[in-house]
Amino acid sequence: MKIRADIAKLLYAGHSDHEIARRLHVCERTAGEARRALHLPQHPSGAKPANSPEDLFRARTRRVKGGHLKWTGYLTNAGVPYFRWQKRGYTAYRVAFGIRHDRPPVGQVRPGCDYPHCVAPDHVEDQQMRTQLKTQMTSIFGGAQ
Repeated sequence: MKIRADIAKLLYAGHSDHEIARRLHVCERTAGEARRALHLPQHPSGAKPANSPEDLFRARTRRVKGGHLKWTGYLTNAGVPYFRWQKRGYTAYRVAFGIRHDRPPVGQVRPGCDYPHCVAPDHVEDQQMRTQLKTQMTSIFGGAQ
């Protein structure tokens, strides 16, 4: 079988049959036959796995106005942004907190802004931060009467 040089080059570079067909305007079958003739393994299907929970977190967010970060991934029944990485579950709030702060979160992590499911690292707060803010507000404005 005569194999086109441009197809072989992309096969050796690790591209999928679909990608080669799209780039070179050939049939996927043509790329697949060339792959078999060159004794190259099948290209792994699906998306490449994320290298870390932070990478997966970033892949499932989108920037919106106001500095917010909208969660585009799965929500639990309780409405908490959630994902799994290497068989371990993570809430997006806790991952966002870890990106911004140099300490693990204390208690529940929630967004401190009014944007629904905002996971911007600068907008999430843990229990310790909420308690500190409440104490400061009480010392400034006094207790509620």
